[in-house]
Amino acid sequence: MKIAVLFSGGKDSCLALYKSKKMHEVVCLISVISKNKESYMFHTPNIELTQMQAEAIGLPLIQQETEGKKEEELEDLKKAIEKAKEKFKIEGVTTGAIKSIYQASRIEKICKELNLSCLNPLWSIDQIQLLNEIVKNNFKVIISGIFAYPLEKDLLGKIINKEIIKKLKEMQEKYHISPSGEGGELETTVIDAPFFKKKIEILDYDISYQNNSGVFEIKNARLVEK
Repeated sequence: MKIAVLFSGGKDSCLALYKSKKMHEVVCLISVISKNKESYMFHTPNIELTQMQAEAIGLPLIQQETEGKKEEELEDLKKAIEKAKEKFKIEGVTTGAIKSIYQASRIEKICKELNLSCLNPLWSIDQIQLLNEIVKNNFKVIISGIFAYPLEKDLLGKIINKEIIKKLKEMQEKYHISPSGEGGELETTVIDAPFFKKKIEILDYDISYQNNSGVFEIKNARLVEK
């Protein structure tokens, strides 16, 4: 089946892409660029990097801007999926949803309206298992946003490894946070993965942080050989 992957450049959409490539023909990526940094639907930290990530992967990218207004932003997502259906003849759409019924139900509704299959390969996966899977498969994933207590500034820009997973698991047990950030606690940016033909080298960045909320913003980056 020809599919498009909803692509934020974060770990979940990249892992969903990784799994989808094993079962289907992935023909394009779709990214929604929200002007609202607190979008209900869409990942925002370093979303502009998706163009470079798509180039690293070797897949065409459909980008769609949105004002990011609740519910209205879904119309912009639908436009992007319609473009993919028209241009690449897709038959289905893959999402990186894990537990968010809010996100999954709305995407499924759009797919149904467009007569497309909706695939959720990460649905209900254990979140620690997910993190271990990205490390095991040599994904290089940096923490690019934190938005909850007790997450601290020193996590920003860190590559997720076994030590970070252990720390997040301890926070899950003590503070009941979602270790994979499914509740909006953290965001990530993937700079390398098994299916990347080139990797991303960060040349310049900026960190902003206040009261357990912060962003690692990639200001300049380039593709380099692996």
